[in-house]
Amino acid sequence: MNVLVAGGAGYIGSQVTRDLKLQGHNPIVIDDLSKGHRQAVLDAKLIVGNIGDRELVKDILTTEKIEAVIHLAAFSQVGESVTNPAKYFNNNISNGIALLDAMIASNVKKIVFSSTAAVYGEPITTPITEEHPKNPTNPYGFSKLTFEGIMSNYEQAYGLRYISLRYFNAAGAATDALIGEDHQPESHLIPLVLQTALGLREQLDLYGTDYPTPDGTCIRDYIHIIDLSQAHLLALESLMNYSISNIYNLGNGQGYSNLEVIETAQKITKKPIKINKTSRRPGDPAVLVASATKIQTELGWQPKYPSLETIIETAWKWHSNNPEGYK
Repeated sequence: MNVLVAGGAGYIGSQVTRDLKLQGHNPIVIDDLSKGHRQAVLDAKLIVGNIGDRELVKDILTTEKIEAVIHLAAFSQVGESVTNPAKYFNNNISNGIALLDAMIASNVKKIVFSSTAAVYGEPITTPITEEHPKNPTNPYGFSKLTFEGIMSNYEQAYGLRYISLRYFNAAGAATDALIGEDHQPESHLIPLVLQTALGLREQLDLYGTDYPTPDGTCIRDYIHIIDLSQAHLLALESLMNYSISNIYNLGNGQGYSNLEVIETAQKITKKPIKINKTSRRPGDPAVLVASATKIQTELGWQPKYPSLETIIETAWKWHSNNPEGYK
């Protein structure tokens, strides 16, 4: 089918775009390249533009005979959302509404949405299920939760059908190292660790070693980028076959501490990683682990690359081959 991938030049979007092509679909990418990379799109069609441009999006939807949309065109830096919430509300909410309006006007009423575990805020119970209370602690999480509510209202009013996927920690790279993670600036632990191993960073800041966890560092649930991408394709298939809206968590259901990540990376890279132990960052929960039982039961999703070793091995291959990213 013809699928519009909004943000398809980004880290997750490029893998989704590639897997759509591998499964015989025709992905059309719209990306303003403010965070994405032209090279990451590979041989898919790329239209450089912003989803906030209603007329452009309507033209693409009509001209390309688009049947469904996968929306990954959001800003996602938690810290930046706190210092510049307007940027996040304008893009993640206002531009998202423009995308939905263009879809409704073009009679394209199916969308897979890239959401986040940040909608939950501080966990009350672990692992986190979809029914966990939603209390985002930053503008980024708030913007995603708000857009989920908007999609629900569009469903009632205009017949939109959506599946929202709430990610935990995306990590890893394509197994052939053709595409991978390249953020400017980088804020994710695994690429920061590997950049330190490559000598691109003098040291790694480790925020907090006094958490109530076995080794005192935060525990997070990492999910391989390919497994994450496959969940989008399953969600798309479900929407097309059953036209039922839903919300799913995406994670491995197993957490790894920051120190475990660092130690595993040292073992794989065979390089020392200098650590600078510093104080906790405000708002960092001790443990964030997902329950993905719902999507496993209802859509048959099963991670193929759940081990931390595999995640880091694929990421290391990408970073080793591309120390400066896509430049």
